[in-house]
Amino acid sequence: MAQEPRIEIDEELAGAVRLAPVVAEGLEIDNAEGLWAVFQPFCTELAARYRGVSIGEVPGIQAARQLYRAIGIDPTKLRPSSEALLRRVLKGEELYRINSLVDTINYCSISYLLPVGLYDLDYVEGEAIALRKGTPGESFEGIRKDTVNLEGRYALFDRTGPFGSPTSDSNRARIRQQTSRALAVIFDPNEMSEETLASHAHFTADQISRFGGGHPDTRMGQIVG
Repeated sequence: MAQEPRIEIDEELAGAVRLAPVVAEGLEIDNAEGLWAVFQPFCTELAARYRGVSIGEVPGIQAARQLYRAIGIDPTKLRPSSEALLRRVLKGEELYRINSLVDTINYCSISYLLPVGLYDLDYVEGEAIALRKGTPGESFEGIRKDTVNLEGRYALFDRTGPFGSPTSDSNRARIRQQTSRALAVIFDPNEMSEETLASHAHFTADQISRFGGGHPDTRMGQIVG
Protein backbone atom coordinates (compact mmCIF):
# COMPACT_ATOMS: atom_id res chain seq x y z
CA MET A 1 0.00 0.00 0.00
CA ALA A 2 1.58 3.28 -1.10
CA GLN A 3 2.15 6.06 1.43
CA GLU A 4 -0.05 9.10 0.86
CA PRO A 5 1.48 12.60 1.20
CA ARG A 6 1.21 14.40 4.53
CA ILE A 7 -0.94 17.53 4.52
CA GLU A 8 0.02 20.84 6.12
CA ILE A 9 -1.72 24.22 6.47
CA ASP A 10 0.28 27.43 6.13
CA GLU A 11 0.54 29.51 9.32
CA GLU A 12 -1.21 32.43 7.60
CA LEU A 13 -4.36 30.30 7.36
CA ALA A 14 -4.23 28.93 10.91
CA GLY A 15 -7.66 29.18 12.50
CA ALA A 16 -9.40 29.96 9.20
CA VAL A 17 -9.69 26.44 7.84
CA ARG A 18 -9.38 22.78 8.75
CA LEU A 19 -9.01 19.86 6.37
CA ALA A 20 -10.39 16.35 6.67
CA PRO A 21 -8.62 14.04 4.20
CA VAL A 22 -10.07 10.72 3.08
CA VAL A 23 -7.87 8.29 1.15
CA ALA A 24 -9.25 5.53 -1.05
CA GLU A 25 -7.20 2.80 -2.72
CA GLY A 26 -8.01 -0.14 -4.92
CA LEU A 27 -10.61 1.90 -6.79
CA GLU A 28 -12.69 0.40 -9.59
CA ILE A 29 -14.56 3.31 -11.16
CA ASP A 30 -17.78 2.78 -13.12
CA ASN A 31 -20.73 4.80 -14.41
CA ALA A 32 -22.37 5.29 -10.99
CA GLU A 33 -25.77 3.76 -11.74
CA GLY A 34 -26.08 2.54 -8.14
CA LEU A 35 -25.33 5.99 -6.76
CA TRP A 36 -27.84 7.82 -8.95
CA ALA A 37 -30.66 5.61 -7.72
CA VAL A 38 -30.04 7.37 -4.38
CA PHE A 39 -28.62 10.72 -5.48
CA GLN A 40 -31.38 11.73 -7.90
CA PRO A 41 -34.23 11.32 -5.37
CA PHE A 42 -32.11 13.22 -2.83
CA CYS A 43 -31.71 16.13 -5.27
CA THR A 44 -35.45 16.10 -5.95
CA GLU A 45 -36.18 16.19 -2.22
CA LEU A 46 -33.76 19.11 -1.67
CA ALA A 47 -35.35 21.11 -4.50
CA ALA A 48 -38.79 20.59 -2.95
CA ARG A 49 -37.62 21.34 0.59
CA TYR A 50 -36.04 24.69 -0.31
CA ARG A 51 -38.46 25.83 -3.02
CA GLY A 52 -38.84 29.60 -2.68
CA VAL A 53 -36.03 29.88 -0.10
CA SER A 54 -33.04 32.15 -0.73
CA ILE A 55 -29.92 30.01 -1.00
CA GLY A 56 -28.26 32.11 1.68
CA GLU A 57 -30.94 30.91 4.09
CA VAL A 58 -30.37 27.21 3.46
CA PRO A 59 -29.08 25.70 6.72
CA GLY A 60 -25.34 25.07 6.48
CA ILE A 61 -24.64 27.27 3.47
CA GLN A 62 -23.08 30.05 5.55
CA ALA A 63 -20.41 27.72 6.92
CA ALA A 64 -18.85 27.20 3.50
CA ARG A 65 -19.15 30.93 2.77
CA GLN A 66 -17.23 31.65 5.96
CA LEU A 67 -14.22 29.87 4.45
CA TYR A 68 -13.93 32.74 1.98
CA ARG A 69 -14.91 35.59 4.29
CA ALA A 70 -12.11 34.52 6.65
CA ILE A 71 -9.53 35.46 4.01
CA GLY A 72 -11.29 38.56 2.71
CA ILE A 73 -13.08 37.08 -0.31
CA ASP A 74 -16.74 37.74 -1.11
CA PRO A 75 -18.29 34.22 -1.30
CA THR A 76 -21.13 35.48 -3.48
CA LYS A 77 -18.58 36.26 -6.20
CA LEU A 78 -16.26 33.29 -5.76
CA ARG A 79 -18.47 30.40 -4.70
CA PRO A 80 -17.51 27.25 -2.81
CA SER A 81 -17.97 24.17 -5.00
CA SER A 82 -20.63 22.83 -2.60
CA GLU A 83 -22.78 25.93 -3.12
CA ALA A 84 -22.34 25.78 -6.88
CA LEU A 85 -23.65 22.20 -6.82
CA LEU A 86 -26.60 23.10 -4.60
CA ARG A 87 -27.52 26.04 -6.83
CA ARG A 88 -27.89 23.71 -9.80
CA VAL A 89 -30.07 21.37 -7.77
CA LEU A 90 -32.35 24.15 -6.48
CA LYS A 91 -32.75 25.51 -10.01
CA GLY A 92 -33.87 22.08 -11.17
CA GLU A 93 -30.81 21.67 -13.38
CA GLU A 94 -29.20 18.28 -13.90
CA LEU A 95 -25.86 17.72 -12.22
CA TYR A 96 -22.99 16.59 -14.39
CA ARG A 97 -22.54 12.83 -14.39
CA ILE A 98 -18.85 12.02 -14.56
CA ASN A 99 -18.10 8.68 -12.94
CA SER A 100 -18.82 6.78 -9.73
CA LEU A 101 -16.10 8.44 -7.64
CA VAL A 102 -16.61 12.05 -8.76
CA ASP A 103 -20.39 11.76 -8.50
CA THR A 104 -20.12 10.17 -5.04
CA ILE A 105 -18.00 13.06 -3.78
CA ASN A 106 -20.56 15.52 -5.17
CA TYR A 107 -23.26 13.62 -3.29
CA CYS A 108 -21.22 13.89 -0.08
CA SER A 109 -20.53 17.59 -0.61
CA ILE A 110 -24.21 18.43 -1.07
CA SER A 111 -25.13 16.25 1.92
CA TYR A 112 -23.09 18.31 4.41
CA LEU A 113 -22.65 21.49 2.30
CA LEU A 114 -18.88 21.77 2.51
CA PRO A 115 -16.56 21.87 -0.50
CA VAL A 116 -14.62 18.67 -1.17
CA GLY A 117 -11.57 18.49 -3.41
CA LEU A 118 -10.87 15.20 -5.19
CA TYR A 119 -7.49 14.22 -6.61
CA ASP A 120 -5.81 11.26 -8.29
CA LEU A 121 -2.89 10.48 -5.97
CA ASP A 122 -0.78 9.16 -8.83
CA TYR A 123 -0.68 12.74 -10.16
CA VAL A 124 0.13 14.40 -6.83
CA GLU A 125 3.91 14.62 -6.51
CA GLY A 126 6.19 14.63 -3.51
CA GLU A 127 5.81 13.70 0.15
CA ALA A 128 3.86 16.78 1.28
CA ILE A 129 0.78 18.79 0.33
CA ALA A 130 0.49 22.37 1.56
CA LEU A 131 -2.62 24.52 1.77
CA ARG A 132 -1.72 28.18 1.41
CA LYS A 133 -2.84 31.36 -0.31
CA GLY A 134 -1.86 31.71 -3.94
CA THR A 135 0.52 34.50 -4.87
CA PRO A 136 0.29 36.84 -7.89
CA GLY A 137 0.56 34.88 -11.13
CA GLU A 138 -0.17 31.48 -9.60
CA SER A 139 -2.92 29.47 -11.28
CA PHE A 140 -3.76 26.03 -12.57
CA GLU A 141 -5.58 24.61 -15.56
CA GLY A 142 -9.10 23.69 -14.54
CA ILE A 143 -10.84 20.49 -15.54
CA ARG A 144 -12.82 22.32 -18.23
CA LYS A 145 -9.59 23.91 -19.54
CA ASP A 146 -10.21 27.28 -17.88
CA THR A 147 -7.34 28.97 -16.06
CA VAL A 148 -8.11 29.20 -12.33
CA ASN A 149 -6.59 32.31 -10.75
CA LEU A 150 -5.24 31.59 -7.25
CA GLU A 151 -3.95 34.97 -6.11
CA GLY A 152 -5.11 35.54 -2.53
CA ARG A 153 -7.18 32.35 -2.59
CA TYR A 154 -6.89 28.94 -0.96
CA ALA A 155 -4.85 26.49 -2.99
CA LEU A 156 -3.35 23.05 -2.45
CA PHE A 157 0.25 22.69 -3.63
CA ASP A 158 2.49 19.69 -4.16
CA ARG A 159 6.12 19.58 -5.28
CA THR A 160 5.12 20.58 -8.83
CA GLY A 161 2.72 23.40 -7.97
CA PRO A 162 -0.98 24.07 -7.34
CA PHE A 163 -3.52 21.37 -8.10
CA GLY A 164 -6.75 22.12 -6.23
CA SER A 165 -8.92 24.50 -4.20
CA PRO A 166 -12.34 24.58 -2.50
CA THR A 167 -13.74 26.19 -5.65
CA SER A 168 -12.40 23.89 -8.35
CA ASP A 169 -10.03 21.02 -9.06
CA SER A 170 -7.22 20.91 -11.59
CA ASN A 171 -7.00 19.07 -14.87
CA ARG A 172 -3.65 17.63 -13.79
CA ALA A 173 -4.95 15.72 -10.77
CA ARG A 174 -8.46 15.00 -12.06
CA ILE A 175 -10.05 11.59 -11.53
CA ARG A 176 -9.72 9.32 -14.55
CA GLN A 177 -11.50 6.06 -15.37
CA GLN A 178 -8.28 4.22 -14.53
CA THR A 179 -7.66 6.03 -11.23
CA SER A 180 -6.82 3.50 -8.51
CA ARG A 181 -5.76 5.80 -5.64
CA ALA A 182 -7.54 9.02 -4.71
CA LEU A 183 -7.53 11.72 -2.07
CA ALA A 184 -10.68 13.59 -1.06
CA VAL A 185 -10.19 16.72 1.06
CA ILE A 186 -13.09 18.27 2.99
CA PHE A 187 -12.62 22.03 3.57
CA ASP A 188 -14.10 23.19 6.89
CA PRO A 189 -14.19 26.82 8.14
CA ASN A 190 -13.17 25.73 11.65
CA GLU A 191 -16.67 26.40 13.00
CA MET A 192 -18.10 22.92 13.58
CA SER A 193 -16.96 20.51 16.26
CA GLU A 194 -14.16 18.08 15.52
CA GLU A 195 -16.64 15.25 16.12
CA THR A 196 -18.98 16.62 13.42
CA LEU A 197 -16.16 17.06 10.93
CA ALA A 198 -14.93 13.55 11.67
CA SER A 199 -18.45 12.23 11.07
CA HIS A 200 -18.47 13.94 7.65
CA ALA A 201 -15.16 12.26 6.84
CA HIS A 202 -16.50 8.86 7.94
CA PHE A 203 -19.66 9.42 5.89
CA THR A 204 -17.50 10.23 2.85
CA ALA A 205 -15.40 7.10 3.35
CA ASP A 206 -18.56 5.00 3.69
CA GLN A 207 -20.09 6.42 0.49
CA ILE A 208 -16.86 5.88 -1.47
CA SER A 209 -16.90 2.28 -0.33
CA ARG A 210 -20.63 1.95 -1.14
CA PHE A 211 -20.85 3.77 -4.48
CA GLY A 212 -17.50 5.23 -5.52
CA GLY A 213 -15.63 2.07 -6.43
CA GLY A 214 -13.54 1.93 -3.27
CA HIS A 215 -12.60 -1.34 -1.65
CA PRO A 216 -12.83 -1.90 2.14
CA ASP A 217 -9.29 -0.52 2.58
CA THR A 218 -10.65 3.03 2.19
CA ARG A 219 -9.04 4.98 5.03
CA MET A 220 -9.79 8.24 6.77
CA GLY A 221 -6.87 10.56 7.45
CA GLN A 222 -6.41 12.73 10.54
CA ILE A 223 -8.08 16.14 10.69
CA VAL A 224 -5.52 18.85 9.86
CA GLY A 225 -5.70 22.29 11.46
